[in-house]
Amino acid sequence: MNPSNMDTLAKALANAAMTVLVRSCRNEVAGASHARLEAACAAMRAKARPVLDRLLDDARAAPWVAEAAFAAAALELAQTGIAALKASEA
Repeated sequence: MNPSNMDTLAKALANAAMTVLVRSCRNEVAGASHARLEAACAAMRAKARPVLDRLLDDARAAPWVAEAAFAAAALELAQTGIAALKASEA
């Protein structure tokens, strides 16, 4: 993890979060409308900044847990997207 290149880190985090979302909710994603998918992505984007800030803080404080902090951040973003996807389903 290289915090000096924020674009690469943010893209990797977004990719990891989307992977978790799609693998966790394969059927919901496949059957979702564009509006529902956009709502899930919007929720993830809204939460991305504080999650990324926390990831960087954790990695700076304890570099040996940077990979675990990255995984936790991806899961938190995915959970936000899953919640938004399921909420728009109702």
